Parts: sequence; structure tokens; C-alpha cells
Amino acid sequence: MTARLNVNIDHVATVRQARRAPEPSVVAAAMICEQAGADGITIHLRGDRRHIQDADVRLLRESVTTYLNVEMAATEEMVKVAIEIQPDAVSLVPENRGEITTEGGLNVRTNIAIVRAAVNKLRESGIMASLFIDPDPHQIEAAHEVNAQQVELCTAAYAEATLGGRGIHGEGAVRANQELRRLREAAALAAQYGLHVAAGHGLTYRNVGAVARIGEIAEFNIGHNIIARSVFVGLDHAVREMRAAIDAAK
Repeated sequence: MTARLNVNIDHVATVRQARRAPEPSVVAAAMICEQAGADGITIHLRGDRRHIQDADVRLLRESVTTYLNVEMAATEEMVKVAIEIQPDAVSLVPENRGEITTEGGLNVRTNIAIVRAAVNKLRESGIMASLFIDPDPHQIEAAHEVNAQQVELCTAAYAEATLGGRGIHGEGAVRANQELRRLREAAALAAQYGLHVAAGHGLTYRNVGAVARIGEIAEFNIGHNIIARSVFVGLDHAVREMRAAIDAAK
């Protein structure tokens, strides 16, 4: 069975917020993604509201007909927003004010009390609770301990090893294979704990295939590469290309 593809449309909002303009519309982007075969839409509501705004989350909840996944920090403010708006899933992620993008997975073990409280509140509200973590057995064990339903394995290290074709030969290939092994082992362990397994961060049309061949991974959350590609070929075509790249690996 092929893995689900949730398209992250944060960077549609990034373009809009650059001018504080009404366009491009994140709702229109979500509709195009769904029509092109996306299984869901992912957005990240950041504390600094640098791209996605609270109003976007509400509008998307009303408009998305597939699956709405909202990434957010494990704070009282964010959990309150999630409980009010009721997305299908919430992915708890680490968040640093000055970062360009999410820098690695959430350290569940260090923040276990905070994460457990957030997971419990989400689950009590009927929202799928997912944790964005590094492919580390200690973090997977902690995710199980806090009663999360899903883990999303951070693929940043693997993606970095493959950038610019570095994963084809030499040291890049060695590093890419090491990271793939970590992902395979982490996915297998998570599945043993009864956790749903997703993956994402830095994945592209060129490197997603190897990760998609990991049987336990049932969902991908991919944004930047799809939105970047859409500048040249259009969003519908860009989504279809990523869907095909994932499907071809199975």
C-alpha cells in the first residue's frame, strides 16, 4: 500500500505575507493540492505567525475535505487553538524563534511532562497526536510513554546527505545509507510500539523514493520542494509529480 502524501503549503503563505497581500490564497492552494491527488494538507502555525495565520487555520478547517494536519509547538496557546479549531491531526514540533525552518526533532525525553500534557489534551479532544522526532530509539520510546498515536521521523539528515547528488557516490552515499538505516530501524521500532509512522523534512523528488520503500512509513509531509517546483510547472503538476515519485517506490 502506497504512503499518504500531505502537502505542506506554508510557503504559499510566506509569499503572501511578504507583501501582507490577500494573495496567493492558501485555501486555493489546498484545493489544487487535493484535486491533484494529495491525501491531506499540512500547515505550521508558528508562535511568530511568520506565514500561516490563525484565520488560515480556521478557513482551511472549513475547506479541506481530505485531512488537515497542523504542526505547532507544545504550548498552552497552541493546544488551545487546536482544540478550538479541531484539525484531524496535530504534529508537535520544536520551535526556536530565530530558526529559518524546524531544526531537528522534538526532544520528547527532555520535555516529557510538557509533551505528555499536550498529547493528553489533544487526544481527549479527538485529535490525532503526532510527534515530530529524530529517528532515535530513545525518542520513540518516549513517544510511546506519553501516549502519542504517531511519530513523524525527521528526514533532515538523510536529505542533507543527498543534496546536490551527494548521495550518489563517495562519502555522501555512505552517509545517506547510514541515515536510511536509522530511518528503517526507527520506523520498525515505532511500529512495534503500535505507533503510526510518518516522515518528512527536506525530502525532494530525487530522494523520496528510498524512504518511501520503508514499509512502515504510511505518510509523508512534504512542502518546500513541491512549492518550489510549482513556480516552474504549476502546483497541480508539482503535486502529481511528487505523488508519482512516492508511488513508484512501492
